Amino acid sequence: MGNFIRTKVFEISTSSHTDFVNVTHLVKGFVKESGIREGLCVVYVPHTTAGVFINEGADPDVVRDIAYKLNTLVEWEDPNYKHIEGNSAAHIKSSLMGNSRVIPVSEGKLLLGTWEAIFFAEFDGPRRRKLIVTLIGE
Repeated sequence: MGNFIRTKVFEISTSSHTDFVNVTHLVKGFVKESGIREGLCVVYVPHTTAGVFINEGADPDVVRDIAYKLNTLVEWEDPNYKHIEGNSAAHIKSSLMGNSRVIPVSEGKLLLGTWEAIFFAEFDGPRRRKLIVTLIGE
């Protein structure tokens, strides 16, 4: 890979305790404005109670179902949680979701699947958060 590296930090506002924000348009816009032709796009969330994932973006029920299942698997309150801040569930969900994704870039475009979208995942909101996108390539 060549000597092309660009990074941009986006501010994301979440509106609820658990919130999934489609950020695909932000990432695609950065890829386009950067002029990268071939390489990798790293999407990273620098928060311990938030994450990022890729899944279907065409049907909003898909992300609703993901939120529902995460909320049933990891309950907000549990008498066995020890973390003093009271947001252990958010840390657990963030760990399950992950804090970064790598997407190939070819011919100046993200190589996402037809229905795929990039989502910022909030588990301790509402808040203002950061999403860091780094492009590496040529």
